[in-house]
Amino acid sequence: MPITAQHVRETLGAYLAEHPHEKDALSSIGEVADAAGSAIASRKEFRGHVTAGAALLRPDGRVLTIEHRALGQWLLPGGHVEESDNTLVAAAMRELAEETGIMPEQTEPDRGAPLHIDVHAIPANSAKGEPEHLHFDFRYLFRTTVDAVELQEEEVANYSWQFADTLTAEPLRSRIMAAAR
Repeated sequence: MPITAQHVRETLGAYLAEHPHEKDALSSIGEVADAAGSAIASRKEFRGHVTAGAALLRPDGRVLTIEHRALGQWLLPGGHVEESDNTLVAAAMRELAEETGIMPEQTEPDRGAPLHIDVHAIPANSAKGEPEHLHFDFRYLFRTTVDAVELQEEEVANYSWQFADTLTAEPLRSRIMAAAR
């Protein structure tokens, strides 16, 4: 069963129970979920749609980053949800496996709730017929002991295991650093 607006609302609610000070910054997610319903999981919902990301942490305190080929930026593995995804954490794990070759049995989810939720604008893409829109990125923490990565070269140009303190995005950086302790 695909991801529903109810699942998005429940996941957001669990996150906000831990981070109530982010309620205003994340209010657009609830607004779009109310207006779009389960289309909030569709990449064709241009008011905004959910995406899922994975912060993969090794015992040595390093987190996996990938160089996104199209964007030319270093990011956490992640991307759009698919019809086959039934939860946001499952979508994050699928994206991690697709982009890095690290399989679910090689990881352990840290917990059920997202580590971080980020709302950011995606620029218009005339080649794809997409106007500027929002991504509601639900980021989950996973743990692993593996080092080997097998990149999906269509989307990913390179990878690096970085110490969490080298990440620049807050509060993601602080939360991964705390998890690494």
